[in-house]
Amino acid sequence: MTLSTARKYTTTLGGRELSIETGKVAKLVSGAVTLRYGETVLLVTAQASERPSTLDFLPLTVEFEERHYAVGKIPGSFHRREGRPGERAILSARITDRQIRPLFPKGYRQETQVIITVQSADQQNAPDVLGALGASAALSVSDIPWKGPTACVRVGRVDGAYIINPTGEQLERSEMDLVVAGTRDAVMMVEAGASEADEELLVGAIEFAHAEMQGVLSLIEQMRAEVGKEKFEPVLPSDAASELVPELALAAREAGLREALLTPKKKDRSVALKGLRDGLIARHVPDAEAEGASEKAALLKSAWEKVEKAELRRLILEEDLRADGRDGRTIRPIWIEAPYLPRAHGSALFTRGETQVLGTTTLGTERDEILIDDLTEETGDKFLLHYNFPPYSTGEVKRMGGQSRREIGHAYLAKRAIRAVLPPFEQFPYVIRVVGDVLESNGSSSMATVCAGSLSLMDAGVPLRSAVAGVAMGLVMEEGRYRILTDILGLEDALGDMDFKVCGTAQGVTALQMDIKIGGITPQIMREALAQAREARLFILGKMTEALPAPRSEMSLYAPRILTTKINPEKIGSVIGPGGKNIRELEAMGAQITVDEDGTIRIFSSDADAAQRVLERIQNTTRQAKVGEEFEGTVVKTAAFGAFINLFPGQDGMLHISQMSEERVNAVEDVMNVGDKVMVKIVGIDDRGKIDLIRPELEGKIAPRAPREGGRDRGPRPDRDRR
Repeated sequence: MTLSTARKYTTTLGGRELSIETGKVAKLVSGAVTLRYGETVLLVTAQASERPSTLDFLPLTVEFEERHYAVGKIPGSFHRREGRPGERAILSARITDRQIRPLFPKGYRQETQVIITVQSADQQNAPDVLGALGASAALSVSDIPWKGPTACVRVGRVDGAYIINPTGEQLERSEMDLVVAGTRDAVMMVEAGASEADEELLVGAIEFAHAEMQGVLSLIEQMRAEVGKEKFEPVLPSDAASELVPELALAAREAGLREALLTPKKKDRSVALKGLRDGLIARHVPDAEAEGASEKAALLKSAWEKVEKAELRRLILEEDLRADGRDGRTIRPIWIEAPYLPRAHGSALFTRGETQVLGTTTLGTERDEILIDDLTEETGDKFLLHYNFPPYSTGEVKRMGGQSRREIGHAYLAKRAIRAVLPPFEQFPYVIRVVGDVLESNGSSSMATVCAGSLSLMDAGVPLRSAVAGVAMGLVMEEGRYRILTDILGLEDALGDMDFKVCGTAQGVTALQMDIKIGGITPQIMREALAQAREARLFILGKMTEALPAPRSEMSLYAPRILTTKINPEKIGSVIGPGGKNIRELEAMGAQITVDEDGTIRIFSSDADAAQRVLERIQNTTRQAKVGEEFEGTVVKTAAFGAFINLFPGQDGMLHISQMSEERVNAVEDVMNVGDKVMVKIVGIDDRGKIDLIRPELEGKIAPRAPREGGRDRGPRPDRDRR
């Protein structure tokens, strides 16, 4: 029985029905919707706390909960229940977070939680973008003050045509995987991976996505109008600090704010700005112990942040000057050292200004691939990229734990950027792990990781199709004026309006990520940013080429060597042996071995000689004899009609008594005995694999032996017996 409060709204998106239902389940939460697309079903809820928190930032959390029952699986963990979110779930949560966060009221401090639960997944309609749609709908019908709606779609390109929300099968054939979120009038967020795509192609995909999402935006607006709750008035912090800004700004300019902001080094600039701020506060609050002094000092600190931000933005817009003295297009000085570490398989130290990343590459075997246990089909990943951001990189002291969501997000972006140029596994059969350790950070550390990671792969001898570089672009926009910034600093990221990361080769873009802190940007600004990013990328690639022109022709002495051979699949059992006995003996020789179902065998060892010995033994064990081959065999058994000769391990042939000599042989033992070495030649192999031999020197001098019948030996020939 359907409750009277339940309302269902439908539209078409990408040629399939999208339905959003509210008022049926989870009715105690502020906003709840059930979204269906194909056979993928998500429950999305939104709830805010009653009172604001004491935190000085927006306390928004987005959780993406994958339920294994959604695909009819029992979790593979020890406890057989879902644990901490996996990497894919965290990345999906970030997609939602990045599109909804900028649309909360400025100063909003009520703790807000959005929970996306995947209840059914058809493995064709990806739940990540659907979760973002559900969050927009749940927030829109809730009482939470939020300036949406937004919509989120995925774009692929197959056979020259853009596709909205491509299926899993279509995405495998697509030359791009682009996620776009936006409002009615502008794009809010973009994330993409591509195969060296042209910049104009990407802008076209973004415009296509923005046009296609309009129907969904209309649907959510209709829901809000018909069933949405009245928004509550948030408790916003007092803006008393703004009243102090004009006076403080004048005093700061007179005291040298411009010069302090233009200090080249990050730490020197921080010291200069702090000294200037503390001096001005001390002038206004001479007695720090007086009644009300601490409150007034806090107001002045808040006002100072506004003054500092306004002056920096003014310098950028009016004078084309940035915090370290550069103009909008200049890239910080770059220096590179590759290799950097003696024992790593590949390493590179990449430094751009005050951002420095150590990239390392480790080559492993198929046993090192990571197994993925989520709502997709069970697969493994042979390319790993990890990004580490320790507190010392910014000169701070913080608690260290597991990887943060930010670290996972930055690693994923760098991974997408580099994966596009990796050789196929069949060509370079290694599992590859790249690590980016941030040693210094003053902006764009994820892009430095792309550069350092690419260089470390080349240093390891991985045959990349091309080097990959990344650059972070920024934007300052006020009252119709704007300036795009190349290679932004941390300060410019914090005080600017856009963080636009672009990665690629000289041929095109392989990954990008854009987050907007204002209402959105136009396609024209996006085109300009991509063109400026291309100019910067080519400059950085030039510096990388100077340091390491191409992948090294030889791998590190410490990297494992891989030898590959292919055998008849029917022979796999002889390699593995009963209970794995044979393969354990082979690995005891100093190598790791993988065996594929098609008969492909890969031998991994850091000892080239050991790998070669294992290969030879496998080849001997699985070798298939061919007519015409000659061997020095060993007699292993004699019988009245001939001798059995071992040609190579696991393979014997039969030398008939009639093929042993030009003269009549009365007994095999008159010519040879067990253990004798004998040169023989294969003259026939029957349909059961039985091998007939002859002494090579007798070929053509004696009559060939009659073929076997039914695979059984006929014994001595009658004409020979009558001699």
